[in-house]
Amino acid sequence: MPKVLVIDDDRDICFLMNKFLTKHGYETVESYSAKKALELLEEVKDIDIVLCDYRMEGMDGKTMLLKIKEKYPSMPVIIITGYNDLKTAVDVMKLGAYDYVTKPLFPEEILNTIQSALQQAGTAPAAPPTNGVHDDVKKEKKKTNGNNGDYIFGNSPVFQHLIDQISLVGPTDYSVIIYGESGSGKEAIAQEIHKKSKRAAFPFVAIDCGALSRELAGSELFGHEKGSFTGAINQKPGSFELANGGTIFLDEIANLSYDIQVSLLRVIQERKMRRVGGTKDIPLDVRIIIASNEKLWDAAQKGKFREDLFHRFNEFTIELPPLRQRKDDIMVFARHFLDKANEGLQKNVKGFSPEVEEIFRNYVWHGNLRELRNVVKRAALLTDGDFIEVRSLPFEISNYKKLLFEHNNEQYAEAAQVAPPVVVEEQRPLRRAPFENSLKEASIDLEYELILKALKETNFNKSKAAKLLNIDRKTLYNKIKLYQELNNR
Repeated sequence: MPKVLVIDDDRDICFLMNKFLTKHGYETVESYSAKKALELLEEVKDIDIVLCDYRMEGMDGKTMLLKIKEKYPSMPVIIITGYNDLKTAVDVMKLGAYDYVTKPLFPEEILNTIQSALQQAGTAPAAPPTNGVHDDVKKEKKKTNGNNGDYIFGNSPVFQHLIDQISLVGPTDYSVIIYGESGSGKEAIAQEIHKKSKRAAFPFVAIDCGALSRELAGSELFGHEKGSFTGAINQKPGSFELANGGTIFLDEIANLSYDIQVSLLRVIQERKMRRVGGTKDIPLDVRIIIASNEKLWDAAQKGKFREDLFHRFNEFTIELPPLRQRKDDIMVFARHFLDKANEGLQKNVKGFSPEVEEIFRNYVWHGNLRELRNVVKRAALLTDGDFIEVRSLPFEISNYKKLLFEHNNEQYAEAAQVAPPVVVEEQRPLRRAPFENSLKEASIDLEYELILKALKETNFNKSKAAKLLNIDRKTLYNKIKLYQELNNR
């Protein structure tokens, strides 16, 4: 049983991580201070991996990482922080951190990152624990680095055609381009292709190219040698090397810089690679599946993507339709995600009220399956009865029709598959006659208008809206909740 050292001065975080990881077959050791954690590393000899908060009293995560790597250079360390700062990510990765994740923590992300780190270190459990649900999918995780075990196929004709395409191209060694919007399940489709190939017994490694900084992309993809750059204190194999014999999935590939695209072209042409700072070529036998939310041919014409690289990849193409074009599949996925939420929360929510089902079918799922899954998980957490009711849904979903305004945006209306909305007055949380508002109430009205404008400009993506408003996502959630309460009075 792998042992995880959790270092965080927030006792609630330690408690939750302990409960979650124990449930998934890990043993945890907790420390509320960096000093105590260093003592535990000396006392407890069989710790396999460290999860360390970046901001702690007395010692920050960077210093803690250096102290750990000084004595235990092969120890995987995952840095956890509430500050989504790219410079911090670059610094800790250069200093030898395995990965960097931000708060709020998503359990599946933490679990998959730990599993991936242990696999790379060679200390992963022989088989991941299962709870009797979708065992065949979960068993696949022991030989993959993918992070998707919650995916099912819909019932619509579009999805039946998709299954036929996967069955056709899976057994081949063709490179595949998967087009689809963010959150639509591109990685899950890539995993299904991998499972149907002769490489199924070998690793599946997934990389989000959009999350790779220019400084770290080469090291992440191709690995690096010790001393090849400041902070490279150990040799590190890259994702291509880890995927050797299997499949590598490169999501949002158009985000790779030009110099990395050149290196990638060489890997495809010569079927070998060289680590950053290395002098030795490493032979590769890897199937490459890529994904993008924009057409790569169009990106090539704009000079954003190498045309020769596009032609190398363009052996087979799969178009993954957005969820809003598959309304018959929405409740199929929603019920599946509810089953998974019940399993994780140890609850028994039976289903959705008719009003919620109607809202789900009519809402434009900008985040596709990822958004639907998160909405269902949140609603299941807030539900005390047998069925999920409207009050458990996020404000922008339960009030979606109220928030549709005509701004000469026929394209958006067409994407939503609804007729262009009629002109309606913007709904304010509290509307009073002139001079009846206090200064505080007027401020609330103005805030509401600015937040509503930001939500519409970002297609109701709360993370992007919060960034546009220069506030954090939690503050945005709290303000939306306040306006919802005011509307309900």
